[in-house]
Amino acid sequence: MTVAQRPILYSFRRCPYAMRARLALASSGVSCELREVVLRDKPQALRDASPKATVPVLVLPDGRVLEQSLDIMLWALGRHDPQYWLSPPQGGLDAMLALIAECDGVFKNHLDRYKYPQRYGDTDGSAHRQQGAQWLDSLEQRLGDGEFLFGRRPALADMAIAPFVRQFAHVDMDWFMAQPWPHTQAWLSTWMTSALFERVMHKYAAWHAEDQGASFPPE
Repeated sequence: MTVAQRPILYSFRRCPYAMRARLALASSGVSCELREVVLRDKPQALRDASPKATVPVLVLPDGRVLEQSLDIMLWALGRHDPQYWLSPPQGGLDAMLALIAECDGVFKNHLDRYKYPQRYGDTDGSAHRQQGAQWLDSLEQRLGDGEFLFGRRPALADMAIAPFVRQFAHVDMDWFMAQPWPHTQAWLSTWMTSALFERVMHKYAAWHAEDQGASFPPE
């Protein structure tokens, strides 16, 4: 694939949705042009590609636009899946997608209200922290049966869910590390100290319309 034919990825480094898309693209080895977005000043090119104007957005060479992070993951891994993320040691793709849906639904709802209580008319996010913690209890039980969510190697579910657990943990890391979640804490630490995580968290300057985007994944 030539440079002109590469997909264009609109991303924001700290966004967990964009993070999961970058993880899959990097694992698959699919080369793209990364355009780092400043969320308070979104480029018109992003708005033109996707009216929702939230990251990630992947514009394919044939003009198709993928607007959902999970769709980007599945597209990239469908092209090349050298780490077998779509074929976990235990369970299967449908089971992973069901767990990811729980993360994106129930857990993300409580995560948002724990991290940003004022946005939801609350002065204290502790109740939502406890609700989110109940879902993490279920992850802890699952991880007790293996190093990863679906067996003894990472797969799609780990890479789609870990960015959101990271965000939850970073609201109050001392509290998170004090919880009875040794397997979850070890799982998160393994992911956050991995070479892949370091690779997808490379810092890029904000993209402007007159700029060429960065080559991703980085060498």
